[in-house]
Amino acid sequence: MCGIIGYVGPRNAVPLLIDGLRRLEYRGYDSAGIAIIPDGGKILVERNQGKLAGLEALIDGKNLDAHTGIGHTRWATHGRPSVPNAHPHRVGRIALVHNGIIENYLSLREALVGQGRTMASETDTEVIAHLIDSHMQAGMGVEAALRKTLGQVHGAYALGVVCEDTPDVIYAAKKACPLVVGLGKGENFIASDIPAILAQTREVIYLDDGEVAVLTPDKVHVTTVDGRAVQHTPDIISWNPVMAEKAGYKHFMLKEIHEQPTAITDTILGCITPERDGVTLPELGISADTLKAVTKINIVACGTSWHAALVGKYMIEALARIPVEVDIASEYRYRDPIIQPDHLVILITQSGETADTLAAMAEAKDKGAKVLTVCNVVGSSAARASHGVIYTHAGPEIGVASTKAFTTQLVALYLFTIYLGQLRGTLDADTRARLVADLTRLPRLVERVLGHEPAIQVMAKRYFRYTDFLFLGRGIQFPIALEGALKLKEISYIHAEAYAAGEMKHGPIALIDENMPVVCIAPPDRLYDKVLSNALEVKARDGVVIAMVGENDTEITSRVDDVIVVPPSNEFLAPVLYAVPLQFLAYHIAVLRGCDVDQPRNLAKSVTVE
Repeated sequence: MCGIIGYVGPRNAVPLLIDGLRRLEYRGYDSAGIAIIPDGGKILVERNQGKLAGLEALIDGKNLDAHTGIGHTRWATHGRPSVPNAHPHRVGRIALVHNGIIENYLSLREALVGQGRTMASETDTEVIAHLIDSHMQAGMGVEAALRKTLGQVHGAYALGVVCEDTPDVIYAAKKACPLVVGLGKGENFIASDIPAILAQTREVIYLDDGEVAVLTPDKVHVTTVDGRAVQHTPDIISWNPVMAEKAGYKHFMLKEIHEQPTAITDTILGCITPERDGVTLPELGISADTLKAVTKINIVACGTSWHAALVGKYMIEALARIPVEVDIASEYRYRDPIIQPDHLVILITQSGETADTLAAMAEAKDKGAKVLTVCNVVGSSAARASHGVIYTHAGPEIGVASTKAFTTQLVALYLFTIYLGQLRGTLDADTRARLVADLTRLPRLVERVLGHEPAIQVMAKRYFRYTDFLFLGRGIQFPIALEGALKLKEISYIHAEAYAAGEMKHGPIALIDENMPVVCIAPPDRLYDKVLSNALEVKARDGVVIAMVGENDTEITSRVDDVIVVPPSNEFLAPVLYAVPLQFLAYHIAVLRGCDVDQPRNLAKSVTVE
């Protein structure tokens, strides 16, 4: 949550900051601002409530020019969206931007007010600025003042600081929030996420927790908070800058839905054995002996990733025959879970920076478990801190509502399940070969599903005025029902709930009437007759049914109001194919309702605070 950008170098910082904020706006859009140091040496701050366009209008025509600056787009945590609460915060000779939460800010604020300081905002961030300023007034230089301040605050932060005393320097610090340093030629950058600087450089340093970076145009010096030098080997980002643009699509979300065949292909690439009867995971990092000895798996995630985790449970238990428990990360970290050294904890996180998921990782590691991360961001906090990693290779996902990250998570879990089954002897070569063959066909099947978009767009016109939806699924498709409901409420603001279809008679059936469309996921599997029965129960109560069925279906198709046809695959890959039409349905309903699809209200892409 919240986006940070910073630049120091020979170019005018202002257009670079605005461009970076535009690429980061998916992280927060309650307010935006920049702080620059023009040649006169005095910090200039421009801030505006609302989306970035408001800030752009504010500075338009001012001919701002500076070679050092920081910018911020905010997702409110402490303090309502307003100009005083917007970043950057300026106190004395410094200005700073902050992503995270300072947990002890109230006691620090009281102490500062007791010293006669006046607070201009409701934020925890302003406390950091006042602390730095108070130490500078006591005679410290800005870097020493920053380090002393970091020793006083508790919580999570990514910081960018500029000071009038050192107009060609940016100071940065990180703890439990993402922050990368971009390395250029005669110029350097900071950013909370790679897309912000991808058009400028692909060479980056990922700061670790407890590190401070000092950037000048020609040098980046990284140390720990207590001043010990740290050496980082720069990483080269393989993403093409074009991947972070809309490429002609109306919204990032629509582009990312259509990118799923490529994302799935990239995730599979290099993971299938030459004999095509097994899986190899070269980046895994956890030994075969360790995985053979695992007696239980916990999968921990949040939001859409939690839905992927639920699908993973069905896969692993059915094919690798290991008991799996699935937890929401924010609950797992507080319930004192029972973890043994022979347990494996799998974390699923698109960004690798989700605060609750990282805290769950710490809990698992403290209790002695091996931790495997399924993640989309190379070098993210989760990827670096876990014992092993499976990357999804979906590329940057800008739309807040996850699409390609979700389906590639399902593919990664499928790959891991086959790998686990071949290690543990639960899958013979013929079975593995069939599972692998199905996987290689998956991108083409997803392309066929994408071809149904025009029909789903027409269908959306019949349903976008409804205010409540119900989604039903059974078995491995129940998590897809959850995901379909989440997508609809995330971007269209329609109330939507999902249930395991067998639970409908235990309460939700009371809601059924002509004003409650029900989406029934009904693939041609062993539970088909059960879902058919549920659909007929809805129709018997004057409900409206949208059924998702396999090709050549006749039973349900002839008895419901609308049908979405999905091509066949095995039951473990079918969730991928049934998820995509639900993404389309949510998208087109949201567009018809005039909603902000890429940046839905109150949501941010990466939840990096608790």
